[in-house]
Amino acid sequence: MEAMDLLLRDVTVVDPGPDRTAIRSGCDIAIRGPAIVAVEPTGQLDPAAARQIIEGTGMVAMPGLINLHAHAAMVLFRGAAEDVPLEEWFNDYIWAMEANLTPEDIYWGALLAAVEMIEGGITTVADHYFEMDQVAQAFAEAGLRAHLAWTMFGQQPAEELERAAGFAARWHGAAEGRIRVWLGPHAPYTCSLDFLEAVAREARRLGLGCHIHAAETAEQVTASLQRNGLTPIQVLERVGLMAQPLLCAHAAHVAPQDIALMAAHRVGVAHCPKTFLKLAAGIAPVVAMREAGIPVGLGTDGAASNNTLDLWEQMRLAALLQKHERQDARALPLQEALWMATGEGARALGEEGRLGRLQPGYLADLILVRVDGVHVQPLHRLEAALVYAVRASDVDTVIVNGRVVMAHRQLLTADKAEILRQAQERAARLAQRAGGRRVQTYSL
Repeated sequence: MEAMDLLLRDVTVVDPGPDRTAIRSGCDIAIRGPAIVAVEPTGQLDPAAARQIIEGTGMVAMPGLINLHAHAAMVLFRGAAEDVPLEEWFNDYIWAMEANLTPEDIYWGALLAAVEMIEGGITTVADHYFEMDQVAQAFAEAGLRAHLAWTMFGQQPAEELERAAGFAARWHGAAEGRIRVWLGPHAPYTCSLDFLEAVAREARRLGLGCHIHAAETAEQVTASLQRNGLTPIQVLERVGLMAQPLLCAHAAHVAPQDIALMAAHRVGVAHCPKTFLKLAAGIAPVVAMREAGIPVGLGTDGAASNNTLDLWEQMRLAALLQKHERQDARALPLQEALWMATGEGARALGEEGRLGRLQPGYLADLILVRVDGVHVQPLHRLEAALVYAVRASDVDTVIVNGRVVMAHRQLLTADKAEILRQAQERAARLAQRAGGRRVQTYSL
């Protein structure tokens, strides 16, 4: 075989798929440049042809987790707004504290989030926030793959669209192709229909997709029907946002006609169950959406509403909640949960065929996971261990685009101590809610 940049030796390959999870023990994985070039039984690939070897005996190799919806820099508000309903959470806490943010704050917050995500096995994140040049720089340095959307409320429509287009010109395809740009209108309840139509036109002009919050609460749906005669999902179709790739965060309150509309336009959904439990906002009909063919992946949302960026936690909550909601223990079985965290997230981002599988030709975004902890043993069924027992701290090694960004729990791309120091120094100032300033107002 030709020279390999990296060889992972003697791993158990877990390759989730839409119909079944393939598991093969005793495998070697060869990586050249940014891609997987071979997955073969151990011993069939010559170690002498590898520039770097990682011994993986006893570990699971699987695709890196895909976080479909986050507000990364909100780690700076972790634990600052608790036990309050959604309107109060936004108006009295989050949007008041976000008014304190500087671009430098967002840079360090994004780096803190990147460290947490890498340590938990996340290799791709779809992020929606402000000052996205800072976020892009942080993720590029940390080695993550990211789909980034600059949040727009339409308060200054022309300026916001121009800023988003400039961000796309600077960063779309940057960092060895790891950074991609989406447009980020906030939501149909915060943006006017005219602005959403303008965003749709700009997305078509630039050839970009859109990442938006939609149908988060029952109250939002009722208000939209009263104001527009349309559900929030129907609004997105009416204004033209479904003409380009569209990623909807949450979609917790979608009617059957909404599901049919999303399926017809292949709209992706980011399911963030912990946030919706915490804010008492309801649980998305994940099984019904997936049965309709909608790609539904998993997101952490921001750490202000979730407290962690742990996608393993989201995966098990997603499975357990669908069993509970449908009163059916067979709902969302192990294989589907693993696929949602990997390949189905790739589908929702339009990255199928590139991400989410451990097969030759796919990008080398993968993780090695230890399964020797007491909380995992004895190991009767590997898929069950991965969905219901493995912790984020069990992730041993993380590879993105063929580059090792964490090896044996040692970060190789970020100064963790300095990032923590910066976050701690900024925390007290950012938590202030004085002055009555808000970045937006939550009102239906």
